Amino acid sequence: MYAVEVRDHIMIAHSFKGAVFGPAQALHGATFVVDAAFMAGSLDENGIVVDIGRAHEVLKAILGPLNYKNLDSVPQFAGRNTTTEFLAQHIHTGLAEAARTGGLGRDGKALSAIRVTLSESHVARAWYEAAPWPDA
Repeated sequence: MYAVEVRDHIMIAHSFKGAVFGPAQALHGATFVVDAAFMAGSLDENGIVVDIGRAHEVLKAILGPLNYKNLDSVPQFAGRNTTTEFLAQHIHTGLAEAARTGGLGRDGKALSAIRVTLSESHVARAWYEAAPWPDA
């Protein structure tokens, strides 16, 4: 399996609903290091999994609307706990769409999976991994 991984980060604020979150029910900030890995069983005719430059641009475009935002006030997240796991899946959705529409410099059908990892600190992270095509 081949993989290409790009990285960026976001700084956000949010709060959670539910006793399980303890003090995180109050508004708090987080800085996430975001890694996006694109996986394929083979390289294309150019010898790549995806174009690294395009992958990084797409990741930055997905993260831009979240950076320096209070996620509690982002309309598309209304009523949701914007947990690390939830955000990983949200970012994956955007990357998968880019793969399906040719935005990564390679036919997205050749990708076996995309993994998005959000690291909250050096000791805690979460990820979401799935094929970019719903029926894959």
